Amino acid sequence: MLCALGSAVCFGTASVLQAVAARASAPGSGSGVDPVLLLRVLRQWRYLAGLALDAAGFLLELVALRSLPIYAVGAALAASLAVTAVVASWVLRVRLSGIEWGAVAVVCGGLAMLGLASGAEGHGTGSTALRTGTLAVAAGVLALGAAAGRLPGRARAAALGLGAGLGFGVVEVAVRLIDDLSPGALLRNPAAYALLLGGGAAFLLLTSALQRGSVTAATAGMVIGETLGPALVGVGWLGDRTRPGLEPLAVAGFALAVVGALALARFGEPPAEAEEATGAEQQAPAR
Repeated sequence: MLCALGSAVCFGTASVLQAVAARASAPGSGSGVDPVLLLRVLRQWRYLAGLALDAAGFLLELVALRSLPIYAVGAALAASLAVTAVVASWVLRVRLSGIEWGAVAVVCGGLAMLGLASGAEGHGTGSTALRTGTLAVAAGVLALGAAAGRLPGRARAAALGLGAGLGFGVVEVAVRLIDDLSPGALLRNPAAYALLLGGGAAFLLLTSALQRGSVTAATAGMVIGETLGPALVGVGWLGDRTRPGLEPLAVAGFALAVVGALALARFGEPPAEAEEATGAEQQAPAR
């Protein structure tokens, strides 16, 4: 659980750096799957620093996925938005409302409940059909990104965010489906290709979502995509369970962590825009 929380700290801090870098870059090809934009943001030091934190977070996530149920790790990763909110308020002087501080507390409480209720990871290794299906979902993420690039405004951002979340969810599931790390076994395992394709597609879609459109909508879509699906796969196909008799506590903790994260979705926005939004809210007349 410490590794999962450490991963959330890395991802949450990285998102601030990457959002600023993405918005500071010129638009790429205009597609939801936009390698041109990715090449441009890679010239920004903030984006590279964010990638370094992402790499550290991913290593911690791998360790956590080898010891915890997917639902617990997914909820902890969603909590990275709480980390982003706190980092933004401290380093970038973005003001959090009382409701948002409450949402941070809700996320922390939900994770504490999950930590108490989570059992060990399931011992299921998944069928060949599940491995192949995971690869198919990863390919579908790319197709979703290409289609989302044609949508207008907020719908586009939400679709790109959901696609990115699904891609990150594929990574969570694929890690559990790789039980043999020998080169020959990896080459024969569709889950290994799903991990690479899903992770790469998720970064492409998330970068496009951060660069254009409502990043709040994109972040909310990402949280939903990376938590619900993988949790269901872990429970339904990989044998993830809670401690005996603590199923209600685990369900409540998962729900609180995800809902609290969704309440903090605006912190996927670049800091300058978040500050402007806060200032506008303070100047607006009371209704």
